[in-house]
Amino acid sequence: MPSHPTATTHQVTNQAPPLTGHDVAADPVLLDGVRREGAAWHLDDLHRLGRLVGSEEAQRWADQANRHEPELRTHDRYGNRIDEVDFHPAYHSLMDLSVGEGLAGAAWADERPGIHVARAASFMLATTLEPGHLCPVSMTYAVVPALRHAPELAKTYEPLLTSRVYDPGLRTPAGKRGLLAGMGMTEKQGGTDVRANTTSAVEQPDGSWRLRGHKWFTSAPMNDLFLVLAQAPGGLSCFLVPRVLPDGGRNTFRIQRLKDKLGNRANASSEPEFDDTVAWLVGAEGKGVRTIIDMVTMTRLDCVLGSAAGTRAALAQAAHHARHRSVFGAKLIDQPLMRNVLADLSLESEAATTLALRLAGAADRAQRGDDAERSFLRLATAVGKYWVCKRQPVAVAEALECLGGNGYDEASGMPRLYREAPLNGIWEGSGNVNALDMLRALAREPASLEAFLAEIEEAAGGDARLDAAWRELQGELVLTEDAPLRARRVIERAALVLQGSLLVRHAPAPVADAFCASRLAGDRGLAFGTLPPDTDFTGLLDRLPA
Repeated sequence: MPSHPTATTHQVTNQAPPLTGHDVAADPVLLDGVRREGAAWHLDDLHRLGRLVGSEEAQRWADQANRHEPELRTHDRYGNRIDEVDFHPAYHSLMDLSVGEGLAGAAWADERPGIHVARAASFMLATTLEPGHLCPVSMTYAVVPALRHAPELAKTYEPLLTSRVYDPGLRTPAGKRGLLAGMGMTEKQGGTDVRANTTSAVEQPDGSWRLRGHKWFTSAPMNDLFLVLAQAPGGLSCFLVPRVLPDGGRNTFRIQRLKDKLGNRANASSEPEFDDTVAWLVGAEGKGVRTIIDMVTMTRLDCVLGSAAGTRAALAQAAHHARHRSVFGAKLIDQPLMRNVLADLSLESEAATTLALRLAGAADRAQRGDDAERSFLRLATAVGKYWVCKRQPVAVAEALECLGGNGYDEASGMPRLYREAPLNGIWEGSGNVNALDMLRALAREPASLEAFLAEIEEAAGGDARLDAAWRELQGELVLTEDAPLRARRVIERAALVLQGSLLVRHAPAPVADAFCASRLAGDRGLAFGTLPPDTDFTGLLDRLPA
């Protein structure tokens, strides 16, 4: 019988090495945006975090936190109701990292100009590592401006919400070194229509309130504090609900079950029941939506940041694979059609990142009293939230396909990115909600349109295709009877024109030219990888993440 060389079937060739041991912050698009938006002082820390995020240890945390999902314990061994959620140690490592880096509430206690941009950039790096744990981190960041509608409550809790110490476990808030916050808005009968909420609130002689009701989707139930909406005699109002009361007793917060979600598996989401639950009013009675909208605005910003980062993370995996994989006698990245796909994905990613950081810069300057930036943020957040979050799933799917069957394997990390991709398009308002929010801003806040116009006008004359698209868009922004029916068309075009104006002003010429040709002038197909042949592919591929 013929002999065969031993172990030849077990030789591994033509596979990309693991994408570890690198600086995730070594991304010219991210770094240029951070400098441009006023946080150049943060670059050393950003690179330090980038190296940690790119480490094998941190990526192992991300994998373990998703493989070992949170577990609900409703009762202790003696039958006492405890309503606690247990997490794998890797989840706590991720939380300790992100809170320690100031991604929760710390920015609100820091007076440095650009602090919200610095936080946004670090948030994007943490998202590329593992997005699920950032849900409680994001809500803690967002709760601070809303809580300030109740100065006495803010005085008590804000110093702990802005702490850089992750202190897990349900204990008396005043005895902890740091707090995390969440919110409860949606109910099973209402969902987006929060004014249909049926949770009731009754005022007590001591000034507190008692809540009774059932929330449908409340993430991070082990957080210390929650802002929730409930119906008071004066109308829908916002309330602060602590898990543990000031005297150390457990507040009634019965967790009916944890949600079995598509993605975001490391994070626990729950259905809590309130039954004579102690709460305190935040803001004016009957003005609950107006009060909590400050929190929603900031979490919507994080949705844009998260989707831009998720797109970038998928692109980095695709580029890494293509640099190391050979096919038909050449590296995959040198094959013409793959170059088109990667260049198109890079273009999408750069536009998303640039817009996300522009919004972060506007948020930072708005907090410092810039009314024009506040007005711009009002409209541009809805536009960015709609479009960047809409584009993430299709971009991640295309990046996954670049890896072929390897990308369909859990070990690659790509399935986790894919499962995560639709979330930000749903959280804090689906596409329709944000499209209609754009119409409300146009109708009720003319200053927001003026600021939006001024932003795009900064690029006037920079590219004829952008100028033409801008003229067309201005006509579409006029409100007519059929405005709700065409709102998605308008907000999509508004997002593309805004991204085009930013890239024409700030990106290298190959990037701006390709964007205007493909996204504004329509010289492309319906899928990624259909950029026109005269595109400067080398100029785009030079912008790929390492």
